[in-house]
Order: sequence, then C-alpha cells, then structure tokens
Amino acid sequence: MSLLTVKNLTKSYKKDKLAVNEVSFQLNKGECLGLVGESGCGKSTLARCLLRIEPVDSGSIILDNVAVERLNENQLQPYRRKIQIVLQNPAAALNPKLKIKDSLIDAYSQYQKDLELVHFSYTSREAFVKQLMEAVELPSSLANQYPHELSGGQRQRVTIARAISIEPELIVLDEPTASLDVISQGAVLGLLTGLRKNLNLSYLFISHDLAAVHQMSQRIIVMKDGKLVDQFSNDQLFADERHPYTKNLIDIF
Repeated sequence: MSLLTVKNLTKSYKKDKLAVNEVSFQLNKGECLGLVGESGCGKSTLARCLLRIEPVDSGSIILDNVAVERLNENQLQPYRRKIQIVLQNPAAALNPKLKIKDSLIDAYSQYQKDLELVHFSYTSREAFVKQLMEAVELPSSLANQYPHELSGGQRQRVTIARAISIEPELIVLDEPTASLDVISQGAVLGLLTGLRKNLNLSYLFISHDLAAVHQMSQRIIVMKDGKLVDQFSNDQLFADERHPYTKNLIDIF
C-alpha cells in the first residue's frame, strides 16, 4: 500500500537550473526505498521539498492521501509529525547546550496533544527517555551527557531516537552514515533495519553509497542531474537493463 506518492515534482533555484526535474515515485508502507546518486544530483533538495522546508515549483507530494504541497503553515503541523529526518551530521543536528535527555523529549513536548503512541508509552520523562535509549541500544546513563561527550556513532543513535520518539510514519534518512567510521556505519544500518521492522516504519534512504542503499532497501531509485533515471527492485540491481549511469555507480562500489 502506497504511503507517499510524488508526481512530477520540480524545484529550481535559478531559471536555467532545475535542482529537481519532474521527479515521480511511490514509497510503500513498511518499505525502505533507496535513493542513490552522486553529490549535487538533487537528492537533498528533494528531501527538503518532501519535508516542506523548501517550497516546490510544481508537482505534488501526497502522504496518506493528503496533498502536502497545498498545506499552509498551520496545516503542516500534523504532517510534520508524520515525517521526520535524520541528517548526516549528528553533531550539527543536536543542540550542544542541551543534555541528551532534553533533546529526546523535545519532539514529544511539541506534539504530545496529537500523539497516540503505540510502541512507546509516556508515564514520565525519565521512563520515556529510557525507552528511547534502549530502542537505539544506548545505555540510559548517557541521557545525562551533552552531545560533545558522545562518540559520532552514539550521537547518530540519539538523533534516530529523537526521530522515532513521536512514532512517525516516514523517516527520511539523508546520508545517515556518511560521517561515521566503517564499524559505526554497519552498526547504525543494522539498527535502522531492526527499527523499521519492529516499529513498522517506512524509510526514504538517501545516499551516494550504493552498497549501503543495496543493503538497506527493497527498491532503489537513481537520480542524476535532478532527474530520476532508473527505478528497480533490489534484486534487479545487476540486471542488463540498468541505466548506464547506474552501471557506472555499480562499477564504483
């Protein structure tokens, strides 16, 4: 069943430069859809459009049968509860002046009147934070630390915990392992896979790393110069009919 439908989405910053050029795809409930392409191809711009951080020039974004591109700022509040993002630099994503426990409670505090949690329960701040830390396999004692006191992998787990705290339907993962060492990358990818299955999440997994996308995703879409040039199921990655650009990415990885 489709969760997100994007139709002919277009975004430009200059009249002669389309960052996103008539992009169309579907993302199904419970699925990890991989979006791969080299730096500068428009992946992150597309993510910002989906989150309504950037306005779109034309096209549609439909989540749960709601045309998101038509929503005004007040109407966007419940939409933003349904879609969260995890960025590549967890240090920049976390407020350095807040303890981890305060960062984790922030989203819940903002949306609590609209929340009906299924996987987590809120009986107290401490209990809620403990559940989130356990979900991302971190000791609860780290909740009293500041971001700079954690490793890069631990910080990224905190941003993941914050994203799942309000039980969104879709998480956009924008290069979530790009700043991590190889060991931490593998651990975070394994964690994300487990969370998707256990919490019934859906992912748009954005990366220039085709190996990571192949590991995580059920289907893959390929972006080049603002356009989608290839779409296929994971097991069709090495098929002869792949686009020449996809084949170049395969040769790299």
